[in-house]
Amino acid sequence: MKIELEREEAGRWIAEIPDLPGVMAYGNSREEAISRVKALVLRVLADS
Repeated sequence: MKIELEREEAGRWIAEIPDLPGVMAYGNSREEAISRVKALVLRVLADS
């Protein structure tokens, strides 16, 4: 799945999965945001 990343002006990172609306996670670093969104994807897919 494709992960889109964006950095806010305050420095926080947002990772989002465009194929799964609403699946996004924040992190203090790029790596943290990616790790959190990957974990969230697994939970969302397990619940479907």
